[in-house]
Amino acid sequence: MHYATGVFPKIQTRTCDHDLVSHAGLKTMTTFIDAIGVGHVAEDRLGQFVPTGARHRTGSILGALSVMLIGGGSFVSDLDMLRAHPSVFGRAPSNATISRFFDRIAADGALFEHGLATLGARLRERVWDVAARGRGPAREYTARDPLIIDMDHTLVTAHSDKEYAKGNYKGGYGYAPFIASIDYGDTYSGEVLAVHLRPGNAGPNKADAHIDLFNDATAALPAEFFTQDGELIGEKILIRTDSAGATRKFLDYLASRGVQFSTSYAIPVASDPYVHRIEDKDYWQPALDHEGEQREDAWVVNATDVIALKDYPEGTNLYLRAEPLHPGARTTLLDHDGRRLTAFLCNSPRWDTQELDRRHRQRARCENLIKTLKNLGLERFPFKSFTANRAWASITALAMNLWTWARLTTLPSGHHGTSWDIKRWRYRIFTTAGKVITRARKRYLLLPKRSPETGTIMSILKNLTHLRDLLQPTLLQPT
Repeated sequence: MHYATGVFPKIQTRTCDHDLVSHAGLKTMTTFIDAIGVGHVAEDRLGQFVPTGARHRTGSILGALSVMLIGGGSFVSDLDMLRAHPSVFGRAPSNATISRFFDRIAADGALFEHGLATLGARLRERVWDVAARGRGPAREYTARDPLIIDMDHTLVTAHSDKEYAKGNYKGGYGYAPFIASIDYGDTYSGEVLAVHLRPGNAGPNKADAHIDLFNDATAALPAEFFTQDGELIGEKILIRTDSAGATRKFLDYLASRGVQFSTSYAIPVASDPYVHRIEDKDYWQPALDHEGEQREDAWVVNATDVIALKDYPEGTNLYLRAEPLHPGARTTLLDHDGRRLTAFLCNSPRWDTQELDRRHRQRARCENLIKTLKNLGLERFPFKSFTANRAWASITALAMNLWTWARLTTLPSGHHGTSWDIKRWRYRIFTTAGKVITRARKRYLLLPKRSPETGTIMSILKNLTHLRDLLQPTLLQPT
C-alpha cells in the first residue's frame, strides 16, 4: 500500500491572543533612527508640514515610512504591519494622516525638498563623524584618492495616469529619475546624495540637468568638503558618469569648480582610422579586473596624443580600452580585430592608466545601488501629483541611507552582512519574529534563540547603545 508523503510536516494552525511580532528584526532600524536623532532634526527642518499640536510629528511620519519601506512595504497602506504592533513600533500614523501630510507637501514642494535635503546632510555629518572612528566613508579624501560621486538616470514605469508621466525612448511610460550617489567600494555599496524626479521623456544628456544634480549632491556633503568661506574643495571630489555626462558644458562647469571627472565617451566614426593606428602593444597596458589583477586579452591606453580632443577642459585625457567581444554582441564600425573599443575622458592628476580604467569601470556598481533604491520604493509612485511623487522619491533615498548608515555603524566587525543586499537583510534579519511580554511592569521583546541571525540582532542593538552615547553631545546641540 502506498501512502502520500508531504514535502513539509503537517501542523495544526490556530489563532491566539499573544503579542507576536512578525518583523521584530526591524527593531534594529527603529532604534538606529532614534539613536541618530531623526525626530529632533526633522522637527527643526520640516515641522511646518504638520499642524501644531498634532500627535504624529514629521519625524514619526518620516521614520514610519522609512521603516515600512526598509521592511519591504511598497504602499502607504502597508503601514498597517507596523500599526498592528504599537509596543514595538509605536503608534504608526494612519493612512489619512499620511495623505494629509503629502497634501501639504504638494502645496509647497520646494520647501519640503530643501528641508529634507538639509535633514539628510545633518544626519550624514553625525554618522560620518562616528564612522571616522572606525570604518566607512569618512576618511581623508585627496586629489589622488577623491570621493567618488556617480550620476546616472533610470526609468520607472507608471501604470496609471500621473502628472508629468511621459513616454520614454524605450517605448515605456512613466518617469526618469536622475540619481547622484556615493560609491563606498565593494563593502558597503553606497548612499544617495540627491534624487531628481523627471518626466519620462527628459533627455539623459542635458548639461543643465547634470549641473543641477551636481549642485544638490555636493550641497549635501559634510563640512570637510568646503572651505571656511563655504567654497567647495573640488579636488576632493570625482564625478563619474556614462557618456550622457560628456557634454562640454557640464565638463567645463566641473573644471571651473576644480572637480575631477571620469565620464564615458562615444568615439566618433571619423576617428576610426586613428584608432586603428594604435595597434602596437608597446603603447598598451593590460587591463585590470576589479581586484587589481591583470585581465587576459584586455588592454588600455592613453590615446590623447592620437585622437585629438577639441574644446574640452585643459588637462582632459582620452583613454581607450580594447577587449574581446562578449558572446552574442553585435559588431559596430569601431570594433577592430575582434575587439570592442570603448573610451572615457578623465582629468584626474594621475597617469596610471590601468588604475584610472579600473576605477571608471567600477561605475557599474551604481546600477546595483539604483536597483536597491527601486526595491526600497522608487519602483512605483503612489500619488497623482508630481510634487508628491518627487517627495516620495526623496523619502525612498532617506530610507536607503538610513539602512546603509545602520550597516556602516552597527554591524559587528567582519560580519558578512556588510555585503548583503536589501532582500537578504529582509529575509534573514528584518523578518525575524519575536514576542512581547510584560514582566515586573516592564515590556520585553523576546527573540528566538534558534533563529540564525538572533545573535546579529543582539550585537547590533548592543552597538546602538554605544552609538547613542557617542552621538549624545551632538543630539543636544541646536540643528
